[in-house]
Amino acid sequence: MAKAKVLTDREIKKVLLYIAARSHATRNRCMFLLTHESGMRVGEVSAVRICDVLTKDGQIKDEIRLSAEQTKGDRGRTVILSDRMQKEIFNYLCDRFKLSDLLAVTLTDTTRALFSNQKNPRRGFSASTACQMFHYWYKGANVEGSSHSGRRGFITNLAQKGVSVRVLMELAGHKSLSVTQKYIDVNPAMLRSAVELLH
Repeated sequence: MAKAKVLTDREIKKVLLYIAARSHATRNRCMFLLTHESGMRVGEVSAVRICDVLTKDGQIKDEIRLSAEQTKGDRGRTVILSDRMQKEIFNYLCDRFKLSDLLAVTLTDTTRALFSNQKNPRRGFSASTACQMFHYWYKGANVEGSSHSGRRGFITNLAQKGVSVRVLMELAGHKSLSVTQKYIDVNPAMLRSAVELLH
Protein backbone atom coordinates (compact mmCIF):
# COMPACT_ATOMS: atom_id res chain seq x y z
CA MET A 1 0.00 0.00 0.00
CA ALA A 2 1.34 3.47 -0.94
CA LYS A 3 2.33 5.76 1.91
CA ALA A 4 0.17 8.82 2.53
CA LYS A 5 1.71 12.06 1.28
CA VAL A 6 3.18 14.41 3.89
CA LEU A 7 1.81 17.88 3.26
CA THR A 8 3.87 21.06 3.15
CA ASP A 9 2.87 24.06 5.29
CA ARG A 10 1.58 25.74 2.14
CA GLU A 11 -0.64 22.76 1.30
CA ILE A 12 -2.03 22.65 4.85
CA LYS A 13 -2.88 26.36 4.58
CA LYS A 14 -4.65 25.71 1.26
CA VAL A 15 -6.84 23.02 2.82
CA LEU A 16 -7.60 25.26 5.83
CA LEU A 17 -8.61 28.10 3.49
CA TYR A 18 -10.90 25.73 1.61
CA ILE A 19 -12.47 24.52 4.88
CA ALA A 20 -12.87 28.12 6.15
CA ALA A 21 -14.96 29.07 3.12
CA ARG A 22 -17.52 26.31 3.69
CA SER A 23 -20.20 25.39 6.22
CA HIS A 24 -19.21 23.83 9.57
CA ALA A 25 -15.81 25.51 9.22
CA THR A 26 -14.78 25.45 12.91
CA ARG A 27 -15.78 21.79 13.29
CA ASN A 28 -13.99 20.71 10.11
CA ARG A 29 -10.90 22.80 10.90
CA CYS A 30 -10.68 21.17 14.34
CA MET A 31 -11.08 17.65 12.91
CA PHE A 32 -8.42 18.33 10.27
CA LEU A 33 -5.94 19.81 12.75
CA LEU A 34 -6.30 16.94 15.23
CA THR A 35 -4.69 14.69 12.62
CA HIS A 36 -1.93 17.19 11.73
CA GLU A 37 -1.22 18.67 15.18
CA SER A 38 -1.87 15.67 17.43
CA GLY A 39 -1.26 12.71 15.13
CA MET A 40 -4.72 11.23 15.62
CA ARG A 41 -6.15 8.69 13.21
CA VAL A 42 -9.36 9.82 11.48
CA GLY A 43 -11.21 6.94 13.16
CA GLU A 44 -10.03 8.22 16.54
CA VAL A 45 -11.13 11.76 15.72
CA SER A 46 -14.62 10.53 14.88
CA ALA A 47 -14.76 8.42 18.08
CA VAL A 48 -13.87 11.23 20.53
CA ARG A 49 -16.62 12.35 22.89
CA ILE A 50 -17.09 15.73 24.58
CA CYS A 51 -16.22 14.21 27.97
CA ASP A 52 -12.86 13.10 26.53
CA VAL A 53 -11.79 16.72 26.03
CA LEU A 54 -13.79 18.72 28.59
CA THR A 55 -13.08 18.85 32.34
CA LYS A 56 -15.88 19.07 34.92
CA ASP A 57 -15.17 22.81 35.33
CA GLY A 58 -15.49 23.54 31.61
CA GLN A 59 -11.81 23.63 30.65
CA ILE A 60 -10.18 21.77 27.76
CA LYS A 61 -8.00 18.88 28.90
CA ASP A 62 -4.33 18.80 27.89
CA GLU A 63 -4.62 15.18 26.79
CA ILE A 64 -7.21 12.80 25.42
CA ARG A 65 -7.31 9.30 26.88
CA LEU A 66 -8.65 6.99 24.19
CA SER A 67 -10.10 3.64 25.20
CA ALA A 68 -9.34 0.45 23.25
CA GLU A 69 -12.76 0.84 21.57
CA GLN A 70 -11.89 4.32 20.35
CA THR A 71 -8.54 3.46 18.80
CA LYS A 72 -6.81 0.85 16.68
CA GLY A 73 -5.56 -2.38 18.23
CA ASP A 74 -6.45 -3.87 21.58
CA ARG A 75 -5.28 -1.14 23.93
CA GLY A 76 -6.06 2.50 24.63
CA ARG A 77 -3.67 5.38 24.21
CA THR A 78 -3.14 8.96 25.31
CA VAL A 79 -3.09 11.84 22.83
CA ILE A 80 -1.23 14.96 24.00
CA LEU A 81 -2.89 18.26 23.05
CA SER A 82 -0.69 21.31 22.48
CA ASP A 83 -1.86 24.68 23.82
CA ARG A 84 -2.76 25.63 20.25
CA MET A 85 -4.85 22.47 19.78
CA GLN A 86 -6.64 23.06 23.09
CA LYS A 87 -7.60 26.54 21.82
CA GLU A 88 -8.90 25.04 18.56
CA ILE A 89 -11.14 22.61 20.46
CA PHE A 90 -12.32 25.41 22.78
CA ASN A 91 -13.18 27.66 19.80
CA TYR A 92 -15.03 24.83 18.07
CA LEU A 93 -17.12 23.96 21.14
CA CYS A 94 -17.92 27.63 21.81
CA ASP A 95 -19.07 27.95 18.20
CA ARG A 96 -21.04 24.69 18.32
CA PHE A 97 -22.94 25.60 21.48
CA LYS A 98 -23.00 29.38 20.83
CA LEU A 99 -21.31 30.07 24.17
CA SER A 100 -18.28 32.06 25.32
CA ASP A 101 -17.77 29.75 28.32
CA LEU A 102 -18.10 25.95 28.31
CA LEU A 103 -19.24 25.43 31.93
CA ALA A 104 -22.88 25.06 30.84
CA VAL A 105 -21.88 22.23 28.47
CA THR A 106 -20.68 20.19 31.47
CA LEU A 107 -24.27 20.11 32.73
CA THR A 108 -25.44 18.35 29.56
CA ASP A 109 -24.80 14.81 28.30
CA THR A 110 -21.07 14.98 27.57
CA THR A 111 -20.93 11.38 26.32
CA ARG A 112 -22.11 12.76 22.97
CA ALA A 113 -19.70 12.80 20.04
CA LEU A 114 -17.28 15.73 20.02
CA PHE A 115 -17.85 16.16 16.28
CA SER A 116 -21.56 15.98 15.64
CA ASN A 117 -23.32 15.69 12.34
CA GLN A 118 -26.87 16.73 11.50
CA LYS A 119 -28.02 13.15 11.06
CA ASN A 120 -26.87 11.84 14.44
CA PRO A 121 -25.53 14.52 16.81
CA ARG A 122 -25.11 12.01 19.62
CA ARG A 123 -23.01 9.44 17.78
CA GLY A 124 -21.32 11.71 15.27
CA PHE A 125 -19.53 10.49 12.17
CA SER A 126 -18.49 6.96 11.30
CA ALA A 127 -14.79 6.53 10.52
CA SER A 128 -15.57 5.94 6.82
CA THR A 129 -17.68 9.11 6.56
CA ALA A 130 -14.90 11.10 8.24
CA CYS A 131 -12.39 9.65 5.72
CA GLN A 132 -14.67 10.77 2.88
CA MET A 133 -14.81 14.28 4.38
CA PHE A 134 -11.01 14.48 4.39
CA HIS A 135 -10.96 13.26 0.78
CA TYR A 136 -13.35 16.04 -0.27
CA TRP A 137 -11.35 18.71 1.59
CA TYR A 138 -8.13 17.67 -0.16
CA LYS A 139 -9.84 17.40 -3.51
CA GLY A 140 -11.60 20.76 -3.09
CA ALA A 141 -8.35 22.47 -2.13
CA ASN A 142 -6.59 20.77 -5.08
CA VAL A 143 -4.05 19.19 -2.73
CA GLU A 144 -2.82 15.62 -3.00
CA GLY A 145 -3.44 13.96 0.36
CA SER A 146 -5.38 11.32 2.22
CA SER A 147 -6.99 10.86 5.61
CA HIS A 148 -3.65 9.48 6.83
CA SER A 149 -1.54 12.45 5.62
CA GLY A 150 -1.99 14.37 8.86
CA ARG A 151 -0.82 11.54 11.08
CA ARG A 152 2.17 10.81 8.85
CA GLY A 153 3.04 14.49 8.65
CA PHE A 154 2.81 14.83 12.44
CA ILE A 155 5.36 12.06 12.96
CA THR A 156 7.66 13.21 10.13
CA ASN A 157 7.67 16.87 11.22
CA LEU A 158 8.55 15.96 14.81
CA ALA A 159 11.31 13.62 13.59
CA GLN A 160 12.67 16.48 11.48
CA LYS A 161 12.79 18.64 14.63
CA GLY A 162 14.94 16.00 16.34
CA VAL A 163 12.33 14.23 18.49
CA SER A 164 13.53 10.69 19.23
CA VAL A 165 11.80 7.73 17.62
CA ARG A 166 11.02 6.35 21.09
CA VAL A 167 9.04 9.50 21.96
CA LEU A 168 7.38 9.46 18.54
CA MET A 169 6.32 5.85 19.12
CA GLU A 170 4.55 6.90 22.35
CA LEU A 171 2.91 9.94 20.74
CA ALA A 172 1.66 7.81 17.84
CA GLY A 173 0.45 4.99 20.09
CA HIS A 174 2.49 2.40 18.21
CA LYS A 175 3.59 -0.87 19.81
CA SER A 176 6.95 -1.01 18.03
CA LEU A 177 9.67 1.36 16.86
CA SER A 178 9.75 -0.27 13.42
CA VAL A 179 6.13 0.76 12.74
CA THR A 180 6.89 4.36 13.75
CA GLN A 181 10.03 4.43 11.58
CA LYS A 182 7.92 3.50 8.54
CA TYR A 183 5.89 6.68 9.05
CA ILE A 184 8.88 9.01 8.86
CA ASP A 185 9.19 10.54 5.41
CA VAL A 186 12.88 11.22 4.78
CA ASN A 187 13.01 14.36 2.66
CA PRO A 188 15.80 16.60 1.26
CA ALA A 189 15.43 19.11 4.12
CA MET A 190 16.05 16.36 6.69
CA LEU A 191 19.12 15.13 4.81
CA ARG A 192 20.53 18.66 4.59
CA SER A 193 19.87 19.31 8.31
CA ALA A 194 21.67 16.07 9.18
CA VAL A 195 24.77 17.04 7.20
CA GLU A 196 24.79 20.57 8.66
CA LEU A 197 25.06 19.07 12.16
CA LEU A 198 28.72 18.34 11.36
CA HIS A 199 29.60 22.07 11.32
